[in-house]
Amino acid sequence: MTAAPLMTLTWTDHVTGRPGFLVVDRLVRGVSSGGLRMRPGCTLEEVAGLARGMTMKEALHYNPEGRYVPLGGAKGGIDCDPRDPEAYGLLVRYLRAMRPYIESFWTTGEDLGLSQDLVDRAAGEAGLVSSIQAVYPLLDDEAAARKRLADAFAVEVDGIGLDELVGGCGVAESVLAALDRADTPYAGTRVSVQGLGTMGGATARFLARAGLRIVAVADVKGTVANPDGLDVEALLAARDAYGTVDRAALRPDDLELPGDAWLSADAEVLVPAAVSYAIDTANEREIRARWIVEAANMPVLAEAERSLAARGVTVLPDVVVNSGTNAWWWWTLFGDIGADADEAFAHTRRSMRALIDRTLARAEADGTTPRAAAHAIVTDRLPVIAERFGWYR
Repeated sequence: MTAAPLMTLTWTDHVTGRPGFLVVDRLVRGVSSGGLRMRPGCTLEEVAGLARGMTMKEALHYNPEGRYVPLGGAKGGIDCDPRDPEAYGLLVRYLRAMRPYIESFWTTGEDLGLSQDLVDRAAGEAGLVSSIQAVYPLLDDEAAARKRLADAFAVEVDGIGLDELVGGCGVAESVLAALDRADTPYAGTRVSVQGLGTMGGATARFLARAGLRIVAVADVKGTVANPDGLDVEALLAARDAYGTVDRAALRPDDLELPGDAWLSADAEVLVPAAVSYAIDTANEREIRARWIVEAANMPVLAEAERSLAARGVTVLPDVVVNSGTNAWWWWTLFGDIGADADEAFAHTRRSMRALIDRTLARAEADGTTPRAAAHAIVTDRLPVIAERFGWYR
């Protein structure tokens, strides 16, 4: 996984002067997959790392008996605050500039800072049929597949879209699988979550319903904590579109703490579910947890991860943990599952648990970290995928 990406592109918006990026790590069957993020300070290096991670996520979910066949990895990024009044116009212009690539070989969708509804609306204004239209030629029955995915996006569970829940379901199952391997009971296990947006919010909900205690959550306003456990459902109901909790919904015994207090929370599990590069060598010493479960992309820097491993903290890597959302799109589109919440959750849980078990078993066998184990699994699989389907890199 060290080869240079197939394509690296930097674009400058003629209206705002802000940069945007596209990195295609590799193509499988002529197509790549990877979301589009928007955040202030987004860089080409960041997008390249995310694109490489997408190649891994696709390969990790390869099932020779399934209909979904892995694609290559790619990623897009725009350096802008999504709350900026100019953000939507910038998004439309970026997608218009990227239209030839999206039509030909880059399938994309929501990521940090952008919802799928917003991407779909902007893609329409940019003249695109769909943000994933490059995959349509690979489908056996395009009309049926597109209807199945549209129907799945219309499914709601407790008032929340299925597409907003499956990723968190996968992250939560990763946590539960790790606890099971360590013979750690769910009840009483404490969790601290950074970010209560789509991924973090759904993760907190599934873990709370499994019996774990969510003791801290962080958003842009700071950290909300309660050692006896937060009312997760009340916090989720009090979020805005960016995952910021209305403090008026807090209970009298809930604590308002600084933004970085989630790191040092007295918890067994940390779930960074917001931004990249959240844990570095300057703050990793504050962590008291036994497990860090990467719901966000690239939240733990490599040097910090080495220090954490040296003192017995297990980092479950993003390429495994948060791969469920991407896989769900393709399981549904290709027809491995239907537009049904119970089926989606069951398939996600089975797949993620098997993947976590395989990763941790490989790490134990090789005497290495889960991230290194995931890389080893991908290294084994890529030649098989290449021989069967071909790739360009």
